[in-house]
Amino acid sequence: MAQLVFDEALAEQMEVVYRSRDVLRRRRLVYEALAAQPGERILDVGCGPGFYASELLDQVEPGGSVVGVDASPQMLAVAAHRCEGRPGVEFRQADATSLPVEDAGFDRAVCVQVLEYVSDVETALRELHRAVRPGGRVVVWDVDWETLSWHSHDPGRMDRALRAWDEHLADPALPRTLAPRMRAIGFEDVTMEGHAFATAEFTPDAYGSALLPLITDYLATVDGFGPAEAEAWADEQRLLAERGEFYFACLQFCFAGTKPRQGA
Repeated sequence: MAQLVFDEALAEQMEVVYRSRDVLRRRRLVYEALAAQPGERILDVGCGPGFYASELLDQVEPGGSVVGVDASPQMLAVAAHRCEGRPGVEFRQADATSLPVEDAGFDRAVCVQVLEYVSDVETALRELHRAVRPGGRVVVWDVDWETLSWHSHDPGRMDRALRAWDEHLADPALPRTLAPRMRAIGFEDVTMEGHAFATAEFTPDAYGSALLPLITDYLATVDGFGPAEAEAWADEQRLLAERGEFYFACLQFCFAGTKPRQGA
C-alpha cells in the first residue's frame, strides 16, 4: 500500500491547495464551529503548514495562544516559518495518538482531515478529550471519500484510480462512524454537519482540480498504475475541462463535541 509522504514537495503542493477558494471556505466553516474567543488556548492537531494555527492566533489575541502538533518535521518547519516572530504560538512534533500536551490544558481543540489517516481513532479521540478542559470544545473535520463522484469517459480507470487513492487512508469513510465513537469516548452534545464540495469548473480554486496534481503524483507511485497511466488519467481531466465536461463532487463533515464539566 502506497502512502503519502509528508515531505517538502508535498508541503509545497498543500500550500497551493490551502490557498484555494474551497479550502478557504472550509477554514471559515471550521472557525464557525470552533468559535474561538480572545484569551483562549487552542490546540491544533495535525497542524500541517500552519494556516489554522496562524489564523486561530489572530482570533484568540490578545492574551490567547495556540499549540500546533504534527508528525511531519517538514510540515512543522513550514508552519513555524509562517508564524515566525509571533508570540503565543508554538509547534511540537508528535502524532495524534500521543499528544505532548498536559491534561485539560486547552479551551478548544481542532483536528482537520487528520483522523482519516489514523489507524487507532479511539486513542486519538481520547487524547483530544484529555487535552481539553471540562467544558472545552473539540472540532473534527474529515472527508467521506466514498461519496466522491468524478466524471470520466474511462470509468474503469477512474474506479481504479479512486480505489488506489483510498488505500493511502486508514479509513476512507470515517465520518460514517465518527459521531458514535466521539460519544463513546465521553464527548457530549456531539453534532455533525455535512458540506458538499462540488464543481463543474476546472480551476485551482475548486477542491477537486486543486487536488489533481497531488493525486496524480500519488498514483504514479502505485503498483499497477504508474507514472504513464497516472498522467493519462490527469490528461483526460484537463481535456474534459477544455470541453466543459469537468465534474467533481464529494461530501465533507464537521463534527463538534464538548467535554463534560466536572460533576455534570
